[in-house]
Amino acid sequence: MRGMMSAVSKLYGFGVRYRNRQYDRGSKPIEEVGVPVVSIGNITLGGTGKTPTAAWLARWFRRHDVRVTLISRGYGAERGELNDEARELDDLLPDVPHLQNPDRVAAAKVAVEELAAQVLLLDDAFQHRRIARSLDIVLLDATEPFGYGYLFPRGMLREPLEGLARADVLALTRADAVSAERRQEIRNQARQYNTSAIWLEMNHRPDHLRNADGESLPLEQLQGKRVAAFCGIGNPAGFRHTISSCGANLIELKPFPDHHIYNAKDIETLTQWVSQLRVDYLLCTHKDLVKVGVNQLGETPLAAIVIEADVTHGLPELEERLTKLIAEIPPDEY
Repeated sequence: MRGMMSAVSKLYGFGVRYRNRQYDRGSKPIEEVGVPVVSIGNITLGGTGKTPTAAWLARWFRRHDVRVTLISRGYGAERGELNDEARELDDLLPDVPHLQNPDRVAAAKVAVEELAAQVLLLDDAFQHRRIARSLDIVLLDATEPFGYGYLFPRGMLREPLEGLARADVLALTRADAVSAERRQEIRNQARQYNTSAIWLEMNHRPDHLRNADGESLPLEQLQGKRVAAFCGIGNPAGFRHTISSCGANLIELKPFPDHHIYNAKDIETLTQWVSQLRVDYLLCTHKDLVKVGVNQLGETPLAAIVIEADVTHGLPELEERLTKLIAEIPPDEY
């Protein structure tokens, strides 16, 4: 099986390298959209903390009175609907427009021409090279930064690690989940492919609990409590770490596939499951809560742990680059 997957990985890698060479040589056009563009992406499949990072950046620009719009492909969205990440970001950032379109160039033009956006944030766009960007931010999850060292499907890499050379910022997310020695090892390995990018380290800390009505609850309510949890995200291990950091006693975690859409049968199954565990709380991620949309399952209260990103290393360098982006906005627009 490993041999078969390795063969497919080689074919996949050939296709990725060929596509990147076309953009690098100009065979495929890269389009300017007239405003600064910040891309947030990763080099691996699965969750790396893009949503908290996008929220952090959007709030930074809003604090500086910049009109910012989020652009994403809308993976997993049903026709005419926002996907789970967009619904989560809409809940967190009600004053920031979010456009979803598989044709992200078209969405960018709408944002600039109709919404008068001054800065665009491209979500999950490191491999989307049609739009020229002013800043390419690549997130590396500290718990598994390099996709087990293999391209998909043998490993979790979306493209070869030499692709990191395109990054302007390398951000180690969930940095507090590993030791200082491990963080340095990851940095040294990343520097083999990119010596000039800004190096960030970020903690994705639990900030508060939130129910489906939008009510905020203190995390202290979880201290010493028996809890169960479920999630449909790319990195369930990261969510387990988050729950443990809140001081809760996690009895069981039920993972679902990434971007899972919860139907009536799922809700019934979860209700029966949690009732047998006799826990004080049922927890999920914010991305799951916006899809489930209820405050309890059976008699058990349901709440999401809302995650906020904190930059713990490299903040001055990042803010210097972001300030330079603002200076690129035409004077009559800023």
